[in-house]
Amino acid sequence: MAKTAKATHAKDATEVKTVEQLREDLATKQQELIDARRGLAAGELQNPRVITKTRKDIARLHTAIRAGETAEKGNK
Repeated sequence: MAKTAKATHAKDATEVKTVEQLREDLATKQQELIDARRGLAAGELQNPRVITKTRKDIARLHTAIRAGETAEKGNK
């Protein structure tokens, strides 16, 4: 049950933002992913699960951006 509530909460947070804000968040997450991979290669990363979580966040942002773009096209 907690998993469903968490997914709903994440969905609500992305619906409030505009497509431009989502793109900014995407760029930030992509930079975080690059930094995490660099840290993993250097042996500095304490928790390698950060990479998986960041990749999933990036995928969610891509989905939200795509949904926002299609909604904008539907309104025109």
